[in-house]
Amino acid sequence: MSQPELNGIVAVDGPSGTGKSTAARGLAHALGAAYLDTGAMYRAVTLAVLRAGAPLDDAAELTRVAREAHLVMRTAPDSPGVSLDGADVRGEIREQEVTKAVSAVSAVPEVRELLVRRQRALIDTATRPSGGIVVEGRDVGTVVVPEAGLKVYLTASADARAHRRTAQDAAEGRPADRDLVHADVRRRDTLDSNRSVAPLRMAEDAVSLDTTELSLEQVLRRLHELAVARGLLVTNERAGR
Repeated sequence: MSQPELNGIVAVDGPSGTGKSTAARGLAHALGAAYLDTGAMYRAVTLAVLRAGAPLDDAAELTRVAREAHLVMRTAPDSPGVSLDGADVRGEIREQEVTKAVSAVSAVPEVRELLVRRQRALIDTATRPSGGIVVEGRDVGTVVVPEAGLKVYLTASADARAHRRTAQDAAEGRPADRDLVHADVRRRDTLDSNRSVAPLRMAEDAVSLDTTELSLEQVLRRLHELAVARGLLVTNERAGR
């Protein structure tokens, strides 16, 4: 029996710790779609900046590093990831040093312009001629693909987000201090919401979903319902597969 698959683009935005990555990957897997974590691209560029020793207040140098960095994104939801200069850096881009610097790097207009072009190219590849992709980030529905068939903005309380981030760090073997994570969550919210280019905000036509009290299964069920309501699911035969 044919399974419904995604034909189009689902944009999942929101601040850190709302469950974007887990939900977006889960939805992409369930609907036979590609998956793109735009935040991982900014983190990988930030790692390249740190390796190069570039000053975080030198926009020209940050842009040069971003332009020369060789990034390869894997968009299979079961094995997503990012390679930098030929090496897998999935773990390294989540380290605290990168987390502290990524907002400064991603606030540079030229860096964002460069990465948005790359993101759009990946999205175009995944959706032609009749495919689907779930894209997560902070400006996907507002800047990267404002034409997305479904835009969802995930939210959650700061306490819930800090708890999730702490648990994730601990599970992946990184230092996990809830108070520090809570402070970092608020710091990044402030920086990302107030930057001059592509600030963190909900698209006017996005659906807001508060995940504070929801399980992953409940979030995925709601996302699936929204995709159905928007007419984004097709059978394998219609998708030409």
